[in-house]
Amino acid sequence: MMTTGNLLLALIGTAVSLCLLRLLFRKTGPFHLLKGWWRSTQDWFYVYQVLKVPEFNDAVQENPLYRRVSVYLNSLPSLEESDFTNLFAGKKPNDILLHLDPNQTIDDVFLGARLSWTNDQRGDRRAFVLRIRRADKMSILRPYLQHIHAVSDEIDRKKRDLKLHINVDDGGSGRWRSVPFTHPSTLDTIAMEPDLKDKVKSDLESFLKAKQYYHRLGRVWKRSFLLYGPSGTGKSSFVAAMANFLGYDVYDIDLSKVKDDADLKLLLMDTTAKSVVVMEDLDRFLASKSTALSLSGILNFMDGILSSCCAEERIMVFTMNSKEHVDAAIMRPGRVDVHIHFPLCDFSAFKNLANSYLGVKDHKLFPQVEEIFQGGASLSPAEIGELMIANRNSPSRALKSVITALQTDGSAAKIGRRLSHDGLRKPGDESADSSGVFLKDSNAMKDLRKLYGLLRMKSTRKTPSFDEDSGQ
Repeated sequence: MMTTGNLLLALIGTAVSLCLLRLLFRKTGPFHLLKGWWRSTQDWFYVYQVLKVPEFNDAVQENPLYRRVSVYLNSLPSLEESDFTNLFAGKKPNDILLHLDPNQTIDDVFLGARLSWTNDQRGDRRAFVLRIRRADKMSILRPYLQHIHAVSDEIDRKKRDLKLHINVDDGGSGRWRSVPFTHPSTLDTIAMEPDLKDKVKSDLESFLKAKQYYHRLGRVWKRSFLLYGPSGTGKSSFVAAMANFLGYDVYDIDLSKVKDDADLKLLLMDTTAKSVVVMEDLDRFLASKSTALSLSGILNFMDGILSSCCAEERIMVFTMNSKEHVDAAIMRPGRVDVHIHFPLCDFSAFKNLANSYLGVKDHKLFPQVEEIFQGGASLSPAEIGELMIANRNSPSRALKSVITALQTDGSAAKIGRRLSHDGLRKPGDESADSSGVFLKDSNAMKDLRKLYGLLRMKSTRKTPSFDEDSGQ
């Protein structure tokens, strides 16, 4: 049995051991001295080159590479795992930023080559010093610097405070007014088929990395999307989700406030890179006769010389209720790269909405809802979402309200009137929308099922007229 004296000696021994370990591994301790000695010994066997990245050049102008290297180094896992580092609070409450200590050295590995960086600070002069083997320099230095650029750009993109810009017509010199863009929509929260959503994510991720590829082809680094479908099907939410995914500002062009073709060109010139430029309800605007804008002006905005000069690193988005009666010149590849159809809600989309809005993945009422959808009834995702929000405390009550709405406002006859309103798609015309990269239209069998469901409907009462939801 251990006596009090033995226990005290054991505690003292443990404390002494801990103190020795702290002295051994401290910044000026034997371990770090040994590490420095080993690094010096390596110099006898390898020939190294030292490259300096100063904060300012000889003309006392800021060196952009210095900031990029700083962002990159402060993101390295080796900094987080180092024995000491500086912690700072970020803009958001949960943000914790890591920063190199003055004269601290950290290691990095790229394409199998080991490199080291030192945060060299001497008085007012600051620089990052890269230490690299001469044998590795020729093969990895250029791609390594490109890697630093790409990583720092990605970090900056995620940290940007996004803005929503709206064009105004006040007679002043400023054409855009901006507010913070805080829309919560993301690609994970929008109601969209998983396969289609994955394709969109992959396309946007590929676009972000494609600057050199586009330039090698002699093309402008931009991508254009056409989103079309009835109101309330999620087109505007999808635009917000794209902006949040990319970390881009949004420029929402109100065509009713554009004076003429020249004014539209000036608006494009005043947009910035890393932005989503949106032109909503283009089909309705083109059908309107009370405008000074011409089709030629719209086409030049989409892919003219000015667009080629001023649309670098931009996503162009055009929304329509239907593309049935729109001039084919607008739809050709180069002007519109990706076509995405936003249909009315089906049962698959309904289940996604129920999971998102109510936290329900399955329910005893689901078979009844599915049967009603198979009968040809449908509503927009916005209409169903509003019903779920209003009854979110009771999933059963929410689903019953959706069933009631589908049985009354979601009949196939009512949908036909809604889709034909203002030149929108008519029942049976879905097969005409077969173009586009990500387009997914209903087939003939689905139309036949809807018609069959309509014939089976027992209720003959006249449903009230439908007012289109102005919000998307």
